[in-house]
Amino acid sequence: MAGAITTHLSEETARRPRHINEGPVVRIVLITIALLFLGLVVLLPLASVFVEAFKRGMDVYYSAITEKDALSALRMTLLAAAVAVPLNTVFGIAAAWAITKFRFKGKNLLITLIDLPFAVSPVIAGLIFVLMFGAQGFFGPWLASHDIQIIFALPGIVLATVFVTFPFVARELIPLMEAQGVLEEEAAASLGARGWQIFWRITLPNIKWGLLYGIILCNARAMGEFGAVSVVSGHIRGQTNTLPLHVEILYNEYQFSASFAAASLLVLLAIITLLVKAFIEWKTSQRKPATEGGGLPLLENE
Repeated sequence: MAGAITTHLSEETARRPRHINEGPVVRIVLITIALLFLGLVVLLPLASVFVEAFKRGMDVYYSAITEKDALSALRMTLLAAAVAVPLNTVFGIAAAWAITKFRFKGKNLLITLIDLPFAVSPVIAGLIFVLMFGAQGFFGPWLASHDIQIIFALPGIVLATVFVTFPFVARELIPLMEAQGVLEEEAAASLGARGWQIFWRITLPNIKWGLLYGIILCNARAMGEFGAVSVVSGHIRGQTNTLPLHVEILYNEYQFSASFAAASLLVLLAIITLLVKAFIEWKTSQRKPATEGGGLPLLENE
């Protein structure tokens, strides 16, 4: 994969006009700066997490990640992501499909609202849900009378996670679907295909790699979310703590080895996410030459 990317970049560089090609000194300086910055800001801190996690031996590390509260935090993190990511996936597909395939009033407002979590602090987002669903909130008395608990429980964590992560899938699909246009869908409709047939056989196959990319980014943010979840969870140990909150509690209690051990689980999840992301980017780059020129291959193959 690396060789293919290098070859592609070399071909792109060769096609540039001679007067804008950078000299070897400039390239070396830029690459060195990028690598140094990456090493100091990203690689070194990540490596230090594993160094601290294993400093006191494998037994201490294993005990820290298999401890009851740690497993509960991991389970809560995965459960919140397992609920939030599919919800955001459905919303992202629907929003991107509506924005790129149809004309309607309020389209710009919808796009602005999709970007809202990028502008609002996660802590403010968590506070909004407390003001809505807390004991003294707008819906608090009604929820209490029906014995429904949202704040300081799993539903609140899921709501906060959904809020901070719902732009990722939509924002990944909107530019992709805009670039693809509507010609294939219109051609399929002219051949008698219905709405869901067009979606399953034309739209979805064309966006599948971009969709997976958006899902991965959404999942990564969902598992690592701290601010909004911290506000709505109540930090109830063994019940509503997610893995990032568990790391903070252990660190504040000066249990540094256990804290870094739990943090290493988040780093491992992030590394797995990056590997899958790199694979999808590679598959997307491999697919582009084959899809140039349009056409309706899926209608012919199925």
